[in-house]
Order: sequence, then structure tokens, then C-alpha cells
Amino acid sequence: MFKLKADYIEYENKSLRLPKDLIEQVQTLADENNMSFNKVVIQCIEYALGDMEDTN
Repeated sequence: MFKLKADYIEYENKSLRLPKDLIEQVQTLADENNMSFNKVVIQCIEYALGDMEDTN
């Protein structure tokens, strides 16, 4: 199950273009959990990468 974590230690900047509706969904999730948009995006990406099927 996907659970949000509190913090990370080291960051690096990278720009992304995201669909407006996705931004709104992530921002709502961030607001509901009193977290930054960035932290939610990081955790969503980590979850997706950890749950990917092996394509080999």
C-alpha cells in the first residue's frame, strides 16, 4: 500500500512538464496531507518504480 513519508535529505533540481489535471490531483493530495507538492511527486515516482513489472 502507498503511504506518504515525511522527508528526504538530498535534492537535485530537474524541470518537468505535467498535465494540468495531474498537477491538480497531486496538489490536492499534498494539501490533504500537509506536504509539499514536490514530496508527493517524489514518493509517487518511487512507488511506481518499485512496483514496475520486469520487462526482461
